[in-house]
Amino acid sequence: MVLLELSVAPLAAGDSVSRQVAKCLAIIDASGLDYELHAMGTIVEGELDEVVELMKRCIEAVAEEHDRVTCTAKLDLRKGMSGRIRGKVTSVERHLGRKLK
Repeated sequence: MVLLELSVAPLAAGDSVSRQVAKCLAIIDASGLDYELHAMGTIVEGELDEVVELMKRCIEAVAEEHDRVTCTAKLDLRKGMSGRIRGKVTSVERHLGRKLK
């Protein structure tokens, strides 16, 4: 399984890109893959081909209305592991001995 952290945004779209983020999140949510939105991007868990195709669809969706789109992405492939979106946080919380925000 792969964790993909991505942030897709149009350039020259003004101060807020929440409308474009919402467009991407609708695509991600409809995919059925596990995901978590945070203030600086979204983490998605799935097979490599699935998450890369999902990222491509998000970029193309934003590009429908904007001439220039940026995407920052980070991939973490770990064979035989799933449930890592929450599992990685749980592991850190265990080391701290408490829940985090």
